[in-house]
Amino acid sequence: MISKFTIDQVYETARLEEVIGDFVQLKKSGSNFKGLSPFTDERTPSFMVSPVKQIWKDFSSGKGGNVVAFLMEHEHFTYPEAIKYLARKYNIEIEETERTDEQKAQADERESMYLVSEYAKEYFKNTLWEKEMGKAIGLTYFRERGFTDEIIKKFGLGYSLDQWDAFTNSALEEGYQLEFLQKTGLTIVKEDNNNPGVSKKFDRFKGRVMFPIHSMSGRVLGFGGRILSNEKKAAKYLNSPESEIYHKSKVLYGIYYAKQAIAREDNCYLVEGYTDVIQLYQRGIHNVVSSSGTALTSEQIRLINRLTKNITVLFDGDAAGLRASLRGIDLILEQGMNVKVCTFPEGEDPDSFARKNELEEITLYLKENAKDFIQFKTSLLAEDAANDPIKKADTIREIVNSISKIPDRIKREIYIQECAHIMNISEDVLFNTLAQIGRKEQTDAATIARQQQKAFEVVKHSQREEKLDVQYELEKKIIEMLLLYGNELQEFEDLILKENESGDLVLEPENMEAKVYEKVYLDLQEDEIELTHDKFRNIYYKLIEGLNEKEDFSISAFMTELDQEMVSQISSILMEEEKYELHHWERKDIYPKDKEKSISQLVSETILTLRCFLIKKRITSLQENTEDSNDDHQETLEEIMNYLQLNKLLNKKLNRVLS
Repeated sequence: MISKFTIDQVYETARLEEVIGDFVQLKKSGSNFKGLSPFTDERTPSFMVSPVKQIWKDFSSGKGGNVVAFLMEHEHFTYPEAIKYLARKYNIEIEETERTDEQKAQADERESMYLVSEYAKEYFKNTLWEKEMGKAIGLTYFRERGFTDEIIKKFGLGYSLDQWDAFTNSALEEGYQLEFLQKTGLTIVKEDNNNPGVSKKFDRFKGRVMFPIHSMSGRVLGFGGRILSNEKKAAKYLNSPESEIYHKSKVLYGIYYAKQAIAREDNCYLVEGYTDVIQLYQRGIHNVVSSSGTALTSEQIRLINRLTKNITVLFDGDAAGLRASLRGIDLILEQGMNVKVCTFPEGEDPDSFARKNELEEITLYLKENAKDFIQFKTSLLAEDAANDPIKKADTIREIVNSISKIPDRIKREIYIQECAHIMNISEDVLFNTLAQIGRKEQTDAATIARQQQKAFEVVKHSQREEKLDVQYELEKKIIEMLLLYGNELQEFEDLILKENESGDLVLEPENMEAKVYEKVYLDLQEDEIELTHDKFRNIYYKLIEGLNEKEDFSISAFMTELDQEMVSQISSILMEEEKYELHHWERKDIYPKDKEKSISQLVSETILTLRCFLIKKRITSLQENTEDSNDDHQETLEEIMNYLQLNKLLNKKLNRVLS
């Protein structure tokens, strides 16, 4: 268990915008930061971070919370793991008591798989550096590839002994369960044909050098292994199989090491292999990732899209490989990103080119040879077309099809003009072709929409229009006021109900000084009002208790004591208003009233509005009672008249006209 001292220290030190900035490209927006949602596929930023309140809200998915909640949502950390991650990031020493066997047994399946993967990484790394065979085979191989010892250690490279079950036996001896060794794909279990009922256990990566594959936060998800022998039947590279924690299509090799450089440089270099990434990184090109030998997917592109809008795809000189990669470029364009392509001289790939050249030479080459995708695609396909009119027509159609993927109309037009110039064809023809493709897509989309509409109509007629829940909104506003201004000392105008000389009820103002939380609490107590929605009621009592006990009450400190569900609810309440807040009005000579200067008015009006709402509710209830029975209703009618008079007085105070 992690000590409370460590947890408090982590919350005090961690800066939300810094932590989230490692995963999402954030841009300043007034007093807040904005970025693309890391949880949904969106083009317009709706993910907001408040450095002042130390909370975040993702309006596209509805998620929100503090720094720990983000790591739990994004990286699927447990609460202790999130605390440990932050402690490591900010160099905070973790005070922790030893976990009991019972606590270890309670670790869920996913966590157990992470633990097994982390152990495997350390085992392969130790084998590489400490075992004779590891040093003689694995370490020698890496050094021959030109990797320095420093870079080998940084990327956690390792070696799996060329023995059938060396790793598996070691893991089992250390107490790791065979079930999770098998689920992560590190161990293969097969039935022994010669002994029915008996299983054999094999190391999947036997005799391979090992490349750990990390998540964006640095957790080990799986492995890539390269065989060093000349076995023809064995695959040169072998990856971990799909598992609960490892999905090839959603992972980029090197993203953990590259994320900050990608955001800083506002560009990401995309290569094909593990050694390409490591070699370029070693040379000083840190904003580089790899699709790990798999075809590029939209999920991988979205991972980059959180950090930058710009991708430069690096290809070797293999023409067949270039053509196979064109689909990946179309996928990048579909995501609304800017893509450039750089090819290396024939016989060279990013790995070999980086080995032979210094940083300045590599940087200059990339700068001078990175072509816009349209230039690259036209030059590549034009070579095939040569003097064949049919092939040339197909080539042009294929290029226009790629341009049609781009969401931005201005970019589409510019690319059409460029294509017309390169291919020596009329712009009008290309625009007509683009329009044809667009019409076909619209027709297809309309067909799908009609089918969906039919299904929707069935549902629509069975649903009633939802009404605004006034009490819900008012209770939410009360919680928001307590969170933002609970400890603020304000001058309030209290209203005392009295009879005047004529016997009429009147509201007499009486000034009082109190803290916001005291005013709210006393008013609700006086009217015997209790919040009706469970989530607001729970937060309300916690808030009143916290504000009453702590003179230096702060939202971030308060949230450390709550469960993550309550933290998420508070974040939603606080950030909802931020979504629509406009900034820099003064540039247009508009000077909105500072909210802080009208706190007492806001509090008084909210409480008065809640009173009016509850009075109306009570009047309606009394009226229904008189309709349901034939008894004498004199007392009830008098009560209704009193409530109507009080409601009139309160609405007059709120400057509202009653019909």
